[in-house]
Amino acid sequence: QVRLVESGGGEVQSGGSLVLSCTAYGFSVGSVAMSWHRQAPGKEREEVSLITASGARASYSDSVKGRFTISKDNSKNTVYLQMNSLNVDDTAIYYCKKTGTVVVPGDYWGQGTQVTVSS
Repeated sequence: QVRLVESGGGEVQSGGSLVLSCTAYGFSVGSVAMSWHRQAPGKEREEVSLITASGARASYSDSVKGRFTISKDNSKNTVYLQMNSLNVDDTAIYYCKKTGTVVVPGDYWGQGTQVTVSS
């Protein structure tokens, strides 16, 4: 059964750092593209970062570029999001997502983890 479990959220002061983790079950993170998304109150969910199946390439939204880093550890079947220089605009629920492929079909989302940045 495919399942994604996020952890690592919390409250941090502006300028601080957090590392989010997304552990996958039922498939290998090394076989699919994985991404992090966030949704702030009253706003639409947006993609903040994506890493390819091979891990060779990553992309970032303009709002987090240079501050966030996505990575994955295939041995732990976990995807990470290192978040530095956090500001109040980064406050949101963060979700990881598995993109469906022919081999591992279906998009799946984790339950989300709250990140709150205080000034």
